[in-house]
Amino acid sequence: MKALLITDIQNDFLPGGSLAVKEGDLIVPTINDLASQYELVVATQDWHPIDHKSFVSQHIGKKVFDTIDLNGLPQTLWPEHCVQDSWGAQFPASLSLKPIAVIFHKGMNASIDSYSGFYDNAKLSNTGLDGYLKAKGITAVDICGLAADYCVYYTAMDALELGFQST
Repeated sequence: MKALLITDIQNDFLPGGSLAVKEGDLIVPTINDLASQYELVVATQDWHPIDHKSFVSQHIGKKVFDTIDLNGLPQTLWPEHCVQDSWGAQFPASLSLKPIAVIFHKGMNASIDSYSGFYDNAKLSNTGLDGYLKAKGITAVDICGLAADYCVYYTAMDALELGFQST
């Protein structure tokens, strides 16, 4: 069985958000249409504490998009985004939530970033997504969302590594 995995369609990644993907809002209607074609739809949600170490505000003298070493891993410094319970962390009103069976939060550990929907960047902590999908008999996932070069990419790579077919 195949599931649709909606990755990080959140206000901060859309126009007007603090880490907006140019024209990112244009994919939302397509995602809504896609969701109706799947028996199982799940979503990830970037969900950072205010003091997350990936935020440039936590590093005096650094600029947005600088790269630092954070606990032995390269870390791009981002503007504050998807802070827990903030407007930016919420799903946009244009995204239909009805088809989404469950939402997996990621990026909650202030000391390590989490691009993938499955693990943090060091693969020390699991979001539970893998176990949930396998318990539902899912063998393949179609992945959509934002941003293609970060969270969608790393989610797809981990899906393949975990044995899921992925597109």
